[in-house]
Amino acid sequence: MDIKDKIYVAGHTGLVGSAIMRTLAKYGYNNLLTRDLHELDLRNQQAVNDFFSKEKPDYVFFAAAKVGGIHANNTYPAEFIYDNLMIESNIIHAAYLNNVKKLLFLGSSCIYPKMAQQPIKEEYLLTGALEPTNEAYAIAKIAGLEMCKFYRRQYGCDFISAMPTNLYGINDNFDLNSSHVLPAMIRKFHEAKVQQKAEVYLWGTGNALREFLYVDDLADALLHLMNHYSDEIHVNIGTGQDLSIHELALIVKETVEFDGVIVYDTSKPDGTPRKLLNVDRLHQSGWKHTTSLREGIYLVYQWYLKEKA
Repeated sequence: MDIKDKIYVAGHTGLVGSAIMRTLAKYGYNNLLTRDLHELDLRNQQAVNDFFSKEKPDYVFFAAAKVGGIHANNTYPAEFIYDNLMIESNIIHAAYLNNVKKLLFLGSSCIYPKMAQQPIKEEYLLTGALEPTNEAYAIAKIAGLEMCKFYRRQYGCDFISAMPTNLYGINDNFDLNSSHVLPAMIRKFHEAKVQQKAEVYLWGTGNALREFLYVDDLADALLHLMNHYSDEIHVNIGTGQDLSIHELALIVKETVEFDGVIVYDTSKPDGTPRKLLNVDRLHQSGWKHTTSLREGIYLVYQWYLKEKA
């Protein structure tokens, strides 16, 4: 990308999109194109087509999506599949019609089979059944990934896809009804500390294994791929390291300085037993993460204290 190219960041106010905006600004890209939900409904095909036709972006970072944790995915599956299918179809097709130079689509590691061999390689996609609690979202994301592949094959579009692991960072969602596990923990432990509670209750057994990537590291990886990668197979983005939910809880507890005990509600689901990405392809392209989990959690907690607490 040239510093003067017009770059559209779809979903610029979200966790990933805002990190992309920070990273682009850091490297001097200043011709950035954005629209919030009130200005442009990405589920509306005509509105998206009109936007692309008028603005003619050169590059697209596709970070817009309807997202949520286990509870949200399980409760609103129709919304998750409809909204995401519409958003993907509209943006990818409009990018093709308006000769976008390159588009980078963001998937999610939940699209891999529930019982996939670990660590998960890119080629394991569509080799087994999905995790039922987020199946609707996963199917929609798979469709977006496949669209990029087939538009590349049929039309020669330079559309690529990246598959991030579990993300956390500044601008995360801390709503306990819809948030992911790490921000939910930060809020639970902080509120328990403030209210001087003796216990914090967490879902599941604490045994599920997860990998976490600081979102600004993801944004740096996406810029790297946009400038250095072009192929139809997607690229996993992660740290290549995982830990149990219980181990994560202990780090958050220590960071927040909560003195009570952790109690697990085993009537609630764990979700996928393990989800660790194989990041050999990413490392071979010349990129590795730089933010440790402890450092990242500390940074997020400091931001939470300033902005949310």
